Amino acid sequence: MNKSILNIEIQEFINNNLYSEITALLFKKSPFPNVDIKELVEQIEAKKKCKDKLPTWFNSKNIYYPNKLNIEQTSSEVTAKYKSHLIKGKTLIDITGGLGVDTFYFSKYFQNVIHCEINKELSLIAKANFKTLKANNIDLVSKDGIDFLKETTKDIDWIYVDPSRRHESKGKVFLLEDCLPNIPELLSFLFQNTKNIMMKTSPLLDISKGINSLQNVKEIHCIAVNNEVKELLWLLEKGFNEETVINTINITKNYNQVFSFLMEQEKQTQAIYSEPEDYLYEPNAAILKAGAFNSISEKLKLNKLHPNSHLYTSHKLINDFPGRVFSIESVLPYSKTTLKKLKNSKANITTRNFSESVASIRKKHHITDGGKTYLFFTTSLSGKIIVETKKEIK
Repeated sequence: MNKSILNIEIQEFINNNLYSEITALLFKKSPFPNVDIKELVEQIEAKKKCKDKLPTWFNSKNIYYPNKLNIEQTSSEVTAKYKSHLIKGKTLIDITGGLGVDTFYFSKYFQNVIHCEINKELSLIAKANFKTLKANNIDLVSKDGIDFLKETTKDIDWIYVDPSRRHESKGKVFLLEDCLPNIPELLSFLFQNTKNIMMKTSPLLDISKGINSLQNVKEIHCIAVNNEVKELLWLLEKGFNEETVINTINITKNYNQVFSFLMEQEKQTQAIYSEPEDYLYEPNAAILKAGAFNSISEKLKLNKLHPNSHLYTSHKLINDFPGRVFSIESVLPYSKTTLKKLKNSKANITTRNFSESVASIRKKHHITDGGKTYLFFTTSLSGKIIVETKKEIK
């Protein structure tokens, strides 16, 4: 860590060149004797990546940025805020601290937070930034979090872990057993130190496989931001052996869409099926990832179009549906006659349980993107159909 980067004139240079051409900067000589041009460019590129992802860091003075990869791997502020509201207590230890975004937000709900990071450079960066952000109840330990747990005598309310998904020989991995640390292998040891564990994993992890790999899974939170699933959160409680609750949340600018269900109940629930009625419902990405296909039908009294289509319908409007809602104008058969009428038209297209992609449909039938019409190419119990809707209901 080059502390000269935090000098006033160097910080001004970084801010003044945030939107400069990077290639051109690299060919220039650094105007500062203690900082080379590559270091300056690295700070500029990393800071730019924080503008939307980490606005508190971006808008604060004298923040030291790690390389771009560390920024890409860290939680966003939006998801860090969400997870910090779920738990509280006296002491939490983050055994895979990284840049410390999650640690920072946990510190608002715990008396003391311990940030463990094996990378000494990243630990120093986190320490400097915590000081700047006035997070004074965070203790930093520059060593492996598992090793620290073996030595500590502290009473720990919660352990938080975000296992690395980059394996030395396998590259990018998603199975829990391939991540570092290997949490399924270490669970018994971790539960010797605490009763409660929160783990963050890739959204690509299969939820059923995750439950089978772990013990005592009390809750799973499937978190989407603007309809893109960002992460899965696993809350484990020592000795817990009841049904796992799955919470889905889609965080948007104006409101949050929330839906919860029980994994075992989902398996036992049967959806009711019908052809499209007056309204069409498309669940958000968090619900689709979590697999609440039958629960949402039962809880909200919606009919499903087909077991594999994951689109729903009703005669009565459900205003608080967690996803997109459309009023149906017409239901068309997927036929040459219908497609001929749609040729050279303008519409927003979605496919669900359909043999062709959106790009293929647009190209083949010359349908341009946009307009007020939304076409759903899907399959109902009667076969392939096109559901024509006119506007999304907020």
